[in-house]
Amino acid sequence: MAKQLDPRIRQVLARGTVIPAHPLALTADRRLDERHQRALTRYYVAAEPLIRIGGICGRTAQAVAEAELLTNFGYSAGLLSLAAMKDAEDSALLAHCRKIAEVIPLIGFYLQPVVGGRVLSYRFWREFAEIENVVAIKIAPFNRYQTQDVIRAVAESGRDIALYTGNDDHIALDLISPYVFQVHGRAQEYRMVGGLLGHWAVWTRRAVDLLEECHAVVSGTGSVPKNLLQRSAEITDANAALFDVPHHFAGCIAGLHEVLRRQGLLEGIWCLNPQETLSPGQQEEIDRVYAAYPHLNDDAFVLEGRDHWLKP
Repeated sequence: MAKQLDPRIRQVLARGTVIPAHPLALTADRRLDERHQRALTRYYVAAEPLIRIGGICGRTAQAVAEAELLTNFGYSAGLLSLAAMKDAEDSALLAHCRKIAEVIPLIGFYLQPVVGGRVLSYRFWREFAEIENVVAIKIAPFNRYQTQDVIRAVAESGRDIALYTGNDDHIALDLISPYVFQVHGRAQEYRMVGGLLGHWAVWTRRAVDLLEECHAVVSGTGSVPKNLLQRSAEITDANAALFDVPHHFAGCIAGLHEVLRRQGLLEGIWCLNPQETLSPGQQEEIDRVYAAYPHLNDDAFVLEGRDHWLKP
């Protein structure tokens, strides 16, 4: 029998929470840096209580093995990448997803093609939403049309599936936008309740503040403050620097590592691939957004807790 999501975790997931991507801390010789890896985890826990979600990739045999490993280690759910099946038909993709959902609660992942994802049809998402053990979907195509495909598919399924933005270029607006669809003759409103974001691997305490503010807007009068709209644009500008948009995201991981290095949470920006580093001009862009938007960083929060997090 498939592992089911703990009701307490389901409640948190449905309410909406901050789920940061967790970088890999490496030494200069590209071995696991346990001290800084542990410090990163403590940082995220201090910013927001964690739901433990593990990535799952590869074709079916590999993906099932990874799902079983996550289950054995007590992870709550698996985030399923379909990047290894770029040429598969929808029927094969759905069969693959069903196999994984037999092992662990499943979070769908719409990843933009420019960083290894693929275009997925509305029909795929409509059938995906019918898989019993699907508990959430990370919507990250960086595309308004494709984003709406996923939300409409979930709406028309009638399932209680939590919607999370992964659109790092549209974070705040995703979190406050209502999506209304006619379902069985009735208008039904759906929203993205939280974020599962690479961008939130840094400045995570500020991400928690942002989500709380967006939730307050949604539950209030519906009037969106001008300063929140302004901050939305600022976050997008900052993300362009961190994710290295001018070079088609080539330095996106290194950009996040650079922020964590500046904060003292990483020793360096090393990635598993030695060729993966900051792009020309990216460091200067990070300098620019740091200076332009000091209210977006959580350097003071990190400084207060860092020495404790770095302890054995």
